[in-house]
Amino acid sequence: MLVVHVHVHVKPDCVETFKQASIENARNSIQEPGIARFDVIQQADEPTRFVLVEVYRTPEDPAKHKETAHYNTWREAVADMMAEPRSSTKYSNVFPDENGWD
Repeated sequence: MLVVHVHVHVKPDCVETFKQASIENARNSIQEPGIARFDVIQQADEPTRFVLVEVYRTPEDPAKHKETAHYNTWREAVADMMAEPRSSTKYSNVFPDENGWD
């Protein structure tokens, strides 16, 4: 599995709109066969900072995700909400592995 953390810093006046757009994207994303998990988390002490935690089944699945209508709708909707360009970090899953939690 491939785990991607997308770090987003949103303009203060866009927080609620960003959350709603990101939740809608996440709801659609978890329906994709290549996505095992898709979380939208907000930093507790700095509510303008978010992390999207995206867990893909294969290394090819992020590219497939970026071809979907819901991703492109999200990307266009939030483009002007960013206080700075978003960044991402890729991780390899150590535990649990593809065999589950045991």
